[in-house]
Amino acid sequence: MMPKAHILLVEDEETLILGLSHALSREGYEVQVARDGLSALSSLHERAPDLVLLDVMLPRKSGFDVLAQLRREKRKVPVILLTAKNQEVDKIHGLDLGADDYVTKPFSLGELLARIRSRLRARTVEMETPDQIKLGDAIIDLRAMRVTRGVQVEELSLREVDMLRLLWRERGGPVSRERFLEEVWKHERFPTTRTVDQHMLKLRHKVEDDPSNPRFLRTAFGLGYRLEV
Repeated sequence: MMPKAHILLVEDEETLILGLSHALSREGYEVQVARDGLSALSSLHERAPDLVLLDVMLPRKSGFDVLAQLRREKRKVPVILLTAKNQEVDKIHGLDLGADDYVTKPFSLGELLARIRSRLRARTVEMETPDQIKLGDAIIDLRAMRVTRGVQVEELSLREVDMLRLLWRERGGPVSRERFLEEVWKHERFPTTRTVDQHMLKLRHKVEDDPSNPRFLRTAFGLGYRLEV
């Protein structure tokens, strides 16, 4: 039997806690509740959940602060923000901090459950990617977020790691710029296909012996990029 996915619900509204806890448990999830930002961080350090439902407006430490701390610690747990704010700038700020998705209160339970299932599926696929990839003399450590080539060590950004994970899953086949934007940049509106090209250029300088004539991170002309292994 597959173990239950463990969801950390970070919320201070008691009615919503009761309703969501019941609904998530009924769906087969194991639910843990934290009622403020500091308790959320404590829970996260005690046990890593499979997904976090994170309210933005929290006592003691805001949801944005909790999210920023998680990403500073390079924790890759999926985070769905729960927010009562309708201003687009707040949603963009949360996504910029590293949120994977958001729902605005009041929200449909069915929509929230669908988003949870989508994020958990994506996490399962990501976990199937090896922690280390070797391309020529470049050893790419996706967990440590670095590339080692001889004595040279280059740090990788979260975006670059996610790009490499996607390329590995589709290795040998093309990945369009639009798909990079959808799966790596997710809901953000400002990035363009040019953003993907700029990040690929940086990746090639970290991975390839000759970035101007790449052996592994190849261009799929008219579409995007592919990983040749």
